[in-house]
Amino acid sequence: MKLWQKDTSIDKKIESFTIGRDAELDLFLAPFDVLGSIAHITMLESINLLEKEELETLTKSLQEIYKDAKEGKFVIEDGVEDVHSQVEKMLTEKLGDTGKKIHSGRSRNDQVLLDLRLFIREEIRLITEGVEKLFNRLIELSEQYKSVLIPGYTHFQVAMPSSFGLWFGAYAESLTDDLQLLQAAYKITNQNPLGSAAGYGSSFPLNRTMTTELLGFDDLSYNVVYAQMGRGKTEKTVAFALNSIASTLGKMAMDVTLYMNQNFGFLTFPDHLTTGSSIMPHKKNPDVFELIRARCNKIQSIATEIGMTTGNLPSGYHRDFQIMKESFFDGLQDIKTCLEITEYMLQHIIIKENIINDDRYRFIFSVEEVNKMVLGGMSFRDAYKKVGMSIEEGTYEEAKEVAHTHEGSIGNLCNEQIKAKLDKALAGFGFDTVLAAEKGLLGGE
Repeated sequence: MKLWQKDTSIDKKIESFTIGRDAELDLFLAPFDVLGSIAHITMLESINLLEKEELETLTKSLQEIYKDAKEGKFVIEDGVEDVHSQVEKMLTEKLGDTGKKIHSGRSRNDQVLLDLRLFIREEIRLITEGVEKLFNRLIELSEQYKSVLIPGYTHFQVAMPSSFGLWFGAYAESLTDDLQLLQAAYKITNQNPLGSAAGYGSSFPLNRTMTTELLGFDDLSYNVVYAQMGRGKTEKTVAFALNSIASTLGKMAMDVTLYMNQNFGFLTFPDHLTTGSSIMPHKKNPDVFELIRARCNKIQSIATEIGMTTGNLPSGYHRDFQIMKESFFDGLQDIKTCLEITEYMLQHIIIKENIINDDRYRFIFSVEEVNKMVLGGMSFRDAYKKVGMSIEEGTYEEAKEVAHTHEGSIGNLCNEQIKAKLDKALAGFGFDTVLAAEKGLLGGE
């Protein structure tokens, strides 16, 4: 079944090529297609394009389809082109002509726009939950190991004292900025395109404000041409936000891989969370973090891929948009998986607590000696030269004491302030409004 088909049968080779993976990927969109349809028919009844009894019958049937979709029972049948066609087919088979009325005032163009935005905002909510959970784990570890010193590096050379408190806290604060970008992407996503039809509006007296409120959107994409132009732009904006989170996770995965290495030996994990070698019995490989690193690198390519797919397209709908779904949907699943597995691994991390006592790190306290002399009245340049000479002459004696008190330093991590940044970012999403709206469409379930 194809909503656009008339009397001519489409060539099977052409059909297979043009549909691609849509039947597979559209299963992700099924619950959201139903939500959009419930809002749409509620609006159609308000402008007298449906009878009240028809609305009640259609709504009940759509709520049943929604339940099946959430439980994984929704199937796009062979020969049915997409999720929109399958839902309409099911309604028509059950309700006859009444089922054929739900498409009035819509095009598949604004249906897929709507489905994607409803789907994306739900995915952003789930990703945000994953970010928050990982953030809390990092802050907990930062506090737990705030007194455990490790070397800090510049140019990959041993430089100055750092700590696990700083290291864990740095990635926690990085996630707060990632959430700011994700929130911006959410705000762009959470605008209603429904009613833009094929991209040029409709002669029906549609009430787009009503569907906006029913679906819990922040606002409308008002201009119908721009609503269609949002396809690709929305995905690319979200992909940039995923890019930011992936960059944080990938960098941390790289650190962990290094710190597990025997030449560093800062941390490790229980044997059952690592893998071994087929010929080297001593090996404990950080496969999980290597795969996180690889997946996050792949995620960071998605925005560029979308930009290359859409960059030279004029306004209006183009079938090119279909291709974006494959890597974009995979990226959404990958970032959730990476957040989850990173938090799980950190639950079991084993920190080595006497790292700083290794002789190879004795010179990292040289800056502390310089600063002590400056505080005692010596100029910084003279103090620098004096300590430098003592290192060259072999007379340097380190004092393994660190007295950093300013905001964000070893002795003053400011984790409470970092937590406040996260809380502010979380409060800006407004997920409760969306969940309440969706609950209303589903009859309060």
